[in-house]
Amino acid sequence: MQINISGHHLDITEALRDYVDDKFSKLERHFDQITSIQVILSPEPNTHKAESTIHISGGEVFATAEAGDMYAAIDALTSKLDRQILKHKEKTVSRKHGH
Repeated sequence: MQINISGHHLDITEALRDYVDDKFSKLERHFDQITSIQVILSPEPNTHKAESTIHISGGEVFATAEAGDMYAAIDALTSKLDRQILKHKEKTVSRKHGH
């Protein structure tokens, strides 16, 4: 799994990079067919925004989250992506095995 982290008007520190790596490695436990992840972090005027695109076998998953703190935005983003990945996984399993 390859994680590309970029920041718009934001320097990506080592602590921020480690935090993102730790959170996104938890997603791989639920679905092991993740090929690459693109994460974009940007501070907005009143909030912090995190968005991500995950390339998986059979498609891609996109989510965005905003919060007052960058770490909280990353937490919200990973929880949204986790729900979407589990939903995608259930769809592929039900299509393979039928009803």
